[in-house]
Amino acid sequence: MKAVYNSKGSQLSIDILSSPQVQKFIDKHASALDSGFEHVKMSDAMRRRLQRSDFIFSGMKAFHELNEAFPALIDENGDRKPFERFLNDVRSIDSTYNENYLRAEYNFVVASADMAAKWDSFMKDGDRYNLQYRTQNDDKVRPEHAALDGVTLPPSDPFWEEYYPPNGWNCRCTVVQVRKSKYPATPHDEAMALGEIALQKDSKGIFRFNPGIEQKTFPDYNPYTIRRCRDCDIAKGKTNLAKHFIPDNELCAACKFIRSCVELQSEKITIGKGEIEISNLVNRNDSDFDRLMDVAKCFASEGKKVWLTPKMSRPAKFDYDCVYGALKGTIYYGKCPDIKIGDYWYEHEGFITQNPKRAFRNMLNDGLKQSDRLIIEKPDLTDAYMKRVIRQRVMDGQPIKEIWLLENGKPRLLYKKSEE
Repeated sequence: MKAVYNSKGSQLSIDILSSPQVQKFIDKHASALDSGFEHVKMSDAMRRRLQRSDFIFSGMKAFHELNEAFPALIDENGDRKPFERFLNDVRSIDSTYNENYLRAEYNFVVASADMAAKWDSFMKDGDRYNLQYRTQNDDKVRPEHAALDGVTLPPSDPFWEEYYPPNGWNCRCTVVQVRKSKYPATPHDEAMALGEIALQKDSKGIFRFNPGIEQKTFPDYNPYTIRRCRDCDIAKGKTNLAKHFIPDNELCAACKFIRSCVELQSEKITIGKGEIEISNLVNRNDSDFDRLMDVAKCFASEGKKVWLTPKMSRPAKFDYDCVYGALKGTIYYGKCPDIKIGDYWYEHEGFITQNPKRAFRNMLNDGLKQSDRLIIEKPDLTDAYMKRVIRQRVMDGQPIKEIWLLENGKPRLLYKKSEE
């Protein structure tokens, strides 16, 4: 809500989705959904696809929440409200979306992920076995779903493309493999008719999807999208986001933005109580990568969260902001520092000259163009000499907050401004 409050203009800008606050919010929401299938056995590829689906769904949901909150900025006299009043007025939005709706969405993700993992397993056997629809067979089963209980068809039957569970919010139905010799197949037309009855209350057709086939926790058409999203080439991965897709409304623009952010997501590695996050755009063949990983491991082992970030040559603004949006408003906005540790950005610098004083000078000159916090390879110089040089530069007005030295792959703090 601070990001909304600080926005300018009379209409909510799509760019707000790249702000650090909103990106963190989307990540938190997606992580809450991801936790629903953390312990479900499935292939790594399926897990990544389901997590991608959660992020896109969470991003679109966040866009709706922000859009709904934006008008509350203005009071009855047309003046901007004080922040505390604005925050109080939009708490009902938080309660609606992130308590009531989220509970049902979480349950749906749990069911979708479980059924997607089962589908992955079913596909290994092809049509060797039939699949049979089963309810929980208790008094909570919806009558229309109960009609599907026992429907038996091969996995290749189109029935499973539309009526594979979950078939609604809080649906508990499942599907199991059965021997063809024991359970005869249900006539296709009969099964389709029963499917229509089961989803008769789904007048919009939101739940007519198979999470295993589509490798998604939510269908493309859901409460936060529009009907034509179901047939959109972007959702099906058939169109290049950057070159071929021109949004024709705010929702489409938000969708493009969020999907671009997905492409910029990272691999996460847990080390003790810390975590290393490596952007998918980082060049792992770069000469600095191994050094940066050593640094990241050292800080992560101390419980810190560390990000390895990419070099970006003339990126689209929203691509850049998805990674470096936190630099907005600083002199380093537009730069690409190598690593973020906790809340601070650092630039790593090595040296190739045999002259240690020249190497030290060059590392400071080059590194300070990217960040006021540096991690440098230790030259053959004394700490006292290097500190004198740093202090003189600070006195001359150069913004230097921290300098770390790398010795045998391990970082050691040489200088921190607060010490002065």
